[in-house]
Amino acid sequence: MESRRALALAAGTLLLTLSMSAAQSPPSSWLDRPLAGWNKAGSPVPGARAGGEAAESVIRRCQLTPPRSTGPERAVDAAGWIPFWNVDQQLVREDVEIVGGMKGADGMCRPSMYNLFVFVGGRFAGVLSPTPMTSRLDSSSGVVRMPLPVITAEFARFTSTDPLCCPSSRVTVRYRIDRTAAGPVVAVLEVRPTRP
Repeated sequence: MESRRALALAAGTLLLTLSMSAAQSPPSSWLDRPLAGWNKAGSPVPGARAGGEAAESVIRRCQLTPPRSTGPERAVDAAGWIPFWNVDQQLVREDVEIVGGMKGADGMCRPSMYNLFVFVGGRFAGVLSPTPMTSRLDSSSGVVRMPLPVITAEFARFTSTDPLCCPSSRVTVRYRIDRTAAGPVVAVLEVRPTRP
């Protein structure tokens, strides 16, 4: 009987320790896992998830003027996202255009629940992150460059002790555009740490 109590107490202590450890460390990011292709040639622009603040409310509250002049911007809008230019820059080079699409915005009107959508020749080629991002949180995007045929994007890496202004590190992800018979598709080439 005593050995059962001791075993139960040890198991309970172990579970408590593991749960406290998990609560103190930030959740795992897609940047921490082996990268697998999440984009498929010929796929439609993914729709924005329902819930949260309505797009019209975000636009009004933040006094946004979403860009809707290009085909890709209109496609992102039609899928339920609020189109925006990443880092306030229209990203167009040759026949490649990258459009931000957000579902919401924080109190300072920074994008939340957003992604960056890549179009090639007006056709959707994929997103730069397999999961929606939120500004000033781990794995959120920063500067995107298009030294075609490669796209590079910088992502912030926050630890649980970093202030929201300043991630302790960043990583750069390099992508390539594969032009297939089924349509263009964005594929990851590599992830490499960069200096903060």
